[in-house]
Amino acid sequence: MLDAVREDIRCVFDRDPAARSRWEVITCYPGFHARLCHRLTHRLWGWGLLWTARFLSHIARWLTGIEIHPGARIGRRFFIDHGMGVVIGETAEIGDDVTLYHGVTLGGTTWDKGKRHPTLGDRVVVGAGAKILGPVTVGAGAKVGSNAVVVKNVPPGCTAVGVPGRIVEPGREEERQRAAEKLGFSAYGISSDMNDPMVQAIHGLLDHVVNIDARIEEILGRLEQAGIQTGEMKKDGFDPTYLNKIVD
Repeated sequence: MLDAVREDIRCVFDRDPAARSRWEVITCYPGFHARLCHRLTHRLWGWGLLWTARFLSHIARWLTGIEIHPGARIGRRFFIDHGMGVVIGETAEIGDDVTLYHGVTLGGTTWDKGKRHPTLGDRVVVGAGAKILGPVTVGAGAKVGSNAVVVKNVPPGCTAVGVPGRIVEPGREEERQRAAEKLGFSAYGISSDMNDPMVQAIHGLLDHVVNIDARIEEILGRLEQAGIQTGEMKKDGFDPTYLNKIVD
């Protein structure tokens, strides 16, 4: 128990540069206080003292602004930064080294009994104001952007942004950047707010360009495998009329 508490204190220094001393963490970090209270209430919940566990968690919520149901399962080195407004439901499961920022909700979407809250894998980071709803799984190492609303599974290592949550494939932003440079402007010059219709449209166009480039490369590769020289096409850019020359 004490070793786990020491780990909780050390992980604050790893993820919050504002932390200056252990005494400051112990006395001034509501996320740490909420985690301590949850350790107690979760144990009482396991012993069948359901009302006592709920009442103590209610007091902890009043003191910290963080609501963690006693039934939630939380791994080691769990860190809530700032913490105000965080809500974690009864059947939520959280892995090791997970970080939540203020305003995060791990909520349910049904009144049915059983598993109805999210499962977060190891090393997941959830940005401020994000909502993860229902019995969805956020894979290990994944990230959820600020104010995102996630209602579907997020694969390991991926990032979900926007409303509703949209998966940003690994490397997709780099591909967008390269495509944008070809078009004569930088993708970093536009907002990353996925709720902006103009940004969504531009990202959609960039994704389309990336997909078209990939398909053209595939076509050229297959032509070369068939013994057709494509050097001129690669040098000068793809020219649809060049296919007519090959056919003729």
